[in-house]
Amino acid sequence: MDLSTTYLGLPLQHPYMVGASPLAGTLDAVKRLEDAGTAAIVLHSLFEEQITLSNRGEIRHRDAADPQFASALAHFPTLDRYALSVDGYLELIRQAKTSVSVPIIASLNGTTHEAWMRTAVDIEQAGADALEVNLYEVISDPRRSAMSVETELRDLVLELKRALRIPLAMKLSPYFTAFGNVAERLDQAGVNGLIIFNAFYQPDVDVESLMLRTRPDLSTVNDLRLRLQWAALLHGRVHASLAVSGGVATWEDGVKALLAGADAVQMVTAVLRNGLGQLAVMRDGLARYLDTHGFASVAAIKGRASLAASDDPAAFERAAYIGTLHGLRKAAGG
Repeated sequence: MDLSTTYLGLPLQHPYMVGASPLAGTLDAVKRLEDAGTAAIVLHSLFEEQITLSNRGEIRHRDAADPQFASALAHFPTLDRYALSVDGYLELIRQAKTSVSVPIIASLNGTTHEAWMRTAVDIEQAGADALEVNLYEVISDPRRSAMSVETELRDLVLELKRALRIPLAMKLSPYFTAFGNVAERLDQAGVNGLIIFNAFYQPDVDVESLMLRTRPDLSTVNDLRLRLQWAALLHGRVHASLAVSGGVATWEDGVKALLAGADAVQMVTAVLRNGLGQLAVMRDGLARYLDTHGFASVAAIKGRASLAASDDPAAFERAAYIGTLHGLRKAAGG
């Protein structure tokens, strides 16, 4: 039974890996993840604000020591509250590469690219097998157009590809007007992988304090369907590897992601909830599925439920939408 796959050009023993999270924030944690059977490890993220604060004493172009910016920057962590310094992060990459055999993927999280070029090169020189970039930003400025946001994203990929030799993956939000076009533009720019999708944390309103409050909501299985939809739509239409991230709770969910067209599956919530043993559950469940259904390899099922062979994916999606509504009417007795 061949469970192997390829992600970002990196050979993996199976498709399941731990995504960027505190699960991989120390060397001991990295070793435990390998022992538990993860196929690759995405390290805990370095944040743009941490990098600019460390290098220039600034956050979002504001002097962190200037009292006039105290209110605007009050919610950002001070340097001592980050799990690792920038130098400590680079050292973790070096130590991980000498301590484990699975691929080590670094992670950068931010909103712009001005502070990343030097750090990205440092990450490559520290020995990372690949770099994952998560551009997380709620576009609150009504003057910024969708095209400008998408072009900045494409330009970031072009700059990073010129600077790096290691593979580059972009972790994306689904909130684009035409996500398929964004994926194609990044693919044409040379991105090696697309991760669908990052988790957008949405605030709630505290009715007592009259303020917005945020909390780290973990993903649920309800988040998975959007990922499956876009894996199925993109499989066979872009050259980049596809990874599903978010909503994979069971081994059946993992198989669904592969059938839709994913090359790899990133998990965080399932491991946080069920422990490191969940990685073995995922791998063993996949092996049983392949054996039960007469498939010899992961390659034999990858993309079997995708829309790569469809002449008109948009028509399929529209028909599925109408069919779903008809099903609701029938269930309601209409």
